[in-house]
Amino acid sequence: MSRNEIALQEMFSLVIGELREGGRWGTAHIYQSAVNAFSAFNKGQPMPMRRLSPTVLKRFENFLRQRNCSWNTVSTYIKAIRSVFNRAVDRKMVRYVPRLFEHVYTGTRADRKKALETADIGCLVRETEKSLQGGKLPNTRQKTRIFFVLMFMLRGIPFVDLAYLHKRDLQGNTLSYRRRKTGRALTVSLTPEAMQMVRMLADRDPDYPYLFPILQSEEGTEAAYREYQSALRAFNQRLAVLRQCLGMQSALTTYAARHTWATMAYHCEIHPGIISEAMGHSSITVTETYLKPFSNRKIDEANQRVISFVRSGACIV
Repeated sequence: MSRNEIALQEMFSLVIGELREGGRWGTAHIYQSAVNAFSAFNKGQPMPMRRLSPTVLKRFENFLRQRNCSWNTVSTYIKAIRSVFNRAVDRKMVRYVPRLFEHVYTGTRADRKKALETADIGCLVRETEKSLQGGKLPNTRQKTRIFFVLMFMLRGIPFVDLAYLHKRDLQGNTLSYRRRKTGRALTVSLTPEAMQMVRMLADRDPDYPYLFPILQSEEGTEAAYREYQSALRAFNQRLAVLRQCLGMQSALTTYAARHTWATMAYHCEIHPGIISEAMGHSSITVTETYLKPFSNRKIDEANQRVISFVRSGACIV
């Protein structure tokens, strides 16, 4: 590699640095994972960007699949390389190569259903409502269940958006915030039950900016991002324990709250565009890829309460 050439790994480092300076810690984390995987594929050797070819990219795709990476992970890493390559082209660091990424996977797949069955989400909602009637402070397991149900009732709000909610975002029973993934402004009307959950879980320190006591550091800092990652892992671990205690067959994760709301909303004939906005997807087609049907499509009377939550939280401003 000549002195004036730039390697793919070096270009990644430049872009990752820019992302971190802009406070885009999540995207920087994904790009770092992508370049780490490519470095492992290339045995730690720098790859001159002019040598990036369809053959090299196909070999990298095969390398990832041999490491049991999902197709969505493959797509994420390939798209990260494409983004970095395009930035290098824009900066005149490398020549544009037509159809360079044409034969590698950059799509979206839903290999398994992530939504809970109607019986499972119905049970979680009903048991949570019962626990609220006692008026006692919830224990850790009950808090985990309440947070999950609240995420479902808030139109499948992602955990990252939940963690970064500020007290000022809630005015009366209306929650207004911007999706961290897309920047899209969303508004959700909270039912009385959802408001009760918020009051039970909310932080009461007037000097603390966040609605829920999940983060401590200032928004936009690397410390806050690391706290979020730690909180996400811990919450998913508690959900796994809750799933075992309840004997549920479906996987209980933060993703499940979002996909369950979306699938039920689709079943309730809420417009796919509204669902796509709430999911933060680039198109309705992508959203419909994820909407695996329930194995039992009949909605019984016991789950009509859940349906009302879905319909009441369907507004977007």
